Amino acid sequence: MSPKEWQYDELQQTGVDYTTFEEVQRYDSRMQKLRNIKAEINSLIEFVSPTKESRILEIGTGTGDFAIALSQLSRHVLAVDASRVMLEYAGRKAIEKEAGNIEFCHSGFLTFDESQGPFDIIFSQLALHHLPDFWKSIALKKINNALKPGGKFFLKDVIYPAGIVDFESFFESIIKGVKNTSSAELAKEYIIHIREEFSTLDWIMEALLKKAGFSILEINVENEIIYNYLCSS
Repeated sequence: MSPKEWQYDELQQTGVDYTTFEEVQRYDSRMQKLRNIKAEINSLIEFVSPTKESRILEIGTGTGDFAIALSQLSRHVLAVDASRVMLEYAGRKAIEKEAGNIEFCHSGFLTFDESQGPFDIIFSQLALHHLPDFWKSIALKKINNALKPGGKFFLKDVIYPAGIVDFESFFESIIKGVKNTSSAELAKEYIIHIREEFSTLDWIMEALLKKAGFSILEINVENEIIYNYLCSS
């Protein structure tokens, strides 16, 4: 589904650019080393509690690990992403893992096909920050409309705590910490994120969720800037 002429083009590249299959492969390999993906998947499963009858939408599937894992516990997963290269990579991974009840689609928050719903569960991780705040509000309303009554929405994203007084020192500390504990390459990605992407403040994010009609059931904060929101429609 293409964006309308007046609509923000979420399919354009912002932030770190993964334009080739090889770059995505290196990214996936790096994330597998830096993150405990299995533990994150188990935590997500605890949050959203899929069943064999669940119809699930993931927005911003990336390399596909979470969508593939949930597809094995549910009826069907629609996995969308703005990057065709990411989708190709995730599709190959799904074939390798024999995940047959998953569908990949080139779209995003503003352009996913609502007619494929309603969904029992919608989740998105580290992707909503690609949209400016106004378009976040449009996207969240669209997500709420696509959920069944009482359906669950899980959002993980980079969010900035409003209580920080000196953001310059805050960001410098985060970048330094990433360099010391991970790599200069990942620190460079954080710099690009802060400079070019659209992470917002915690109180704004929570107001946007409530304005879209969600009830916030739980908020969990990781590493100062990674926020997990569990919501219901």
